[in-house]
Amino acid sequence: MSLRRILAAVAATFAATTVAVVVPAQTASAADCVAPWNASSVYWGGNTASHNGHNWSAKWWTQNEAPPAQVWADQGACGGTTNPPNPSGFVVSEAQFNQMFPSRNSFYTYSGLVTALSAYPAFAGTGNDTIKKQEAAAFLANVSHETGGLVHIVEQNQANYPHYCDTSQSYGCPAGTAAYYGRGPIQLSWNFNYKAAGDALGLPLLTNPWLVQNDAAVAWKTGIWYWMTQNGPGTMTPHNAMVNSRGFGETIRSINGSIECNGGNPGQVQSRVSKYQQFVGILGVAAGNNLSC
Repeated sequence: MSLRRILAAVAATFAATTVAVVVPAQTASAADCVAPWNASSVYWGGNTASHNGHNWSAKWWTQNEAPPAQVWADQGACGGTTNPPNPSGFVVSEAQFNQMFPSRNSFYTYSGLVTALSAYPAFAGTGNDTIKKQEAAAFLANVSHETGGLVHIVEQNQANYPHYCDTSQSYGCPAGTAAYYGRGPIQLSWNFNYKAAGDALGLPLLTNPWLVQNDAAVAWKTGIWYWMTQNGPGTMTPHNAMVNSRGFGETIRSINGSIECNGGNPGQVQSRVSKYQQFVGILGVAAGNNLSC
C-alpha cells in the first residue's frame, strides 16, 4: 500500500472515531433573593423583599401588602442563595447598613462597627437568628434617633457642654470641665460615663474623651458598651430587654425613658418605633411585641 493510501486510511479512521465536544451555552445566573417579604414588617420606599421567586422594591411606605401589589416594583427573577452569608459575621450586611443610613456621616463606617463587635460578642449574637436581627435593628434604630440618622458625631447644643462635669467625683474632670459632652452613636456624656466606659473598654476616655469623636471603632464601642451594660433610667439593659423578649419599648426606657416614656414625649417614642419597624423590615424579621413605652 502506498504512503498516500495509508495516510488516507488513518484520516478516515480518526474522523469516524472522534467525538464532537459540545460546549454548553453560558446562561446568566439569577440575582440572589433578598430577605423574604414579611407581612408584619414595615417597608419604606427603596426597601426590598423577595416573594414568589422575584425580588421586589417598595415604591413607598407599605405594610401587609404582598407583592405584586401596586406599591411594589418587580426587580426581576431571583434564585440562588437567600441572604448569602455575610463575611463580617454581623447579622446586618454592609448593603443593609447602607440602606438603613443612606445619608450618614462618613465617620460612622461599617468597618468601624464590625471592629467594635469584638468588645461584646453577645451583642446581636445571643439567641436565634430572629432575636439577633431584632437586637441589631433595635440598637441601630435608637442610634439613628440619637444622631439624626448617623449624621451627628457630637452633641449639637454647645451650651450644654459645661454641664457634664460632675465635680463630686473623686477623679474630677481632667480633660476640662466642658470636655464631656455627648459623642458617638448613643451620645456618651458626663465624666463618670466616660470613666466607666473607658475602664470597661481599656481606653483612656476620661483623659482623652476626644477619642470618641476621632476614632469610629471607639465611637461604636461606647455605644455598644452602653447598650450591653447600662440600665439608664430603666430597669434592665437594652440588650437584656431584646434577648428576653421584653420588647423594643423597654430599650427606649433604658436610653431616655425618664423624658420620653409614660406619655412624656410620645412623638419621640414613635420616631424610635418607626425607625425600628423600618430596620426589621430591611432585615426581614418581625418587630415583635411591646414596641412602645
